[in-house]
Amino acid sequence: MKLATIRSGGQEKVAIVHSGDRLLFDLAAAASRNGGANPAFASMLALIDAGDAALEQAAKVFDKHGEDESLSVSVDATEILAPVPEPRQMRDGMSFPLHILQAPRGQLKLAARAKGDMAELARIEAEPLGELPEVYRKQPIYYITNRFSVRGTNTTVKWPRYSQVMDYELEFGIITRNKGANISAAKAKDHIFGYTIFNDFSARDAQRIEMEGRLGPAKGKSFDGGNVMGPWIVTPDEIGDPYKLKMEARVNGETRSQGVTEGMLFSFEEIIAHVSQDETLMPGEFIGSGTVGNGCGLELGWYLEHGDTIELEVEKIGILKNRVERQ
Repeated sequence: MKLATIRSGGQEKVAIVHSGDRLLFDLAAAASRNGGANPAFASMLALIDAGDAALEQAAKVFDKHGEDESLSVSVDATEILAPVPEPRQMRDGMSFPLHILQAPRGQLKLAARAKGDMAELARIEAEPLGELPEVYRKQPIYYITNRFSVRGTNTTVKWPRYSQVMDYELEFGIITRNKGANISAAKAKDHIFGYTIFNDFSARDAQRIEMEGRLGPAKGKSFDGGNVMGPWIVTPDEIGDPYKLKMEARVNGETRSQGVTEGMLFSFEEIIAHVSQDETLMPGEFIGSGTVGNGCGLELGWYLEHGDTIELEVEKIGILKNRVERQ
């Protein structure tokens, strides 16, 4: 099942994506035809909280009313919000080795360009990548980001005024279900509600300065509308193996980055096990994979410009599309 959050008639609604990702089926409206509202269909968080029984009921409602054209709207003519407009928590990881190695070098290149030091730039480019720091193999590394700055597909991301270097990041991630703590990796699948795409828009010049403080990204990552996810959630049964999916980023229709979800240092199941050690994992949280290798301008030395349109595509999930504009 593919599940979206849409805005229709001034209300947020949960919809089933169907007919080749062209139509959105209004679950609450359909359920009301059976004699009453179903509280599980009031929001995506309500659906997640209600568990497997709610998903089974959603499938039954769609089977009964799915062919009723009055209950579906076109994807192209509908405002699609982030699938979980306000996640209960947001964590983003560092899971792909090539990105982990190339990102710091990208920041050094950015600093050299800012100073106009071409000799230093050439020296950095000539250096080999080196070895992956051991800490990344010892345990999952992640940071907690701003859950109130989430937006969905087709939105315009306003370039923060304090930044001159805007970037995209090609990622995917999970939405959690089933509250729990001290979850084993073997049982962590029970805590994955579904998969979505994530674009962790980044103000690289701001990030470069604050990371010298060795506490993690803040204003480089947290600005209104900068955490973009969607276009919807795809449940695990439709994904199959989540670690074999093709990924691609396009800017103004031109391919910038390609990758595969394969090769994460830790699976989402292992990340859940780590996160939930003596800490309660809540349903409706987002956990991101981190950027796939070569999945951002920082690695490629190719940043965004005013008016650029960015599309992130992940196989079996869909396309997350946004535009960036200076304020």
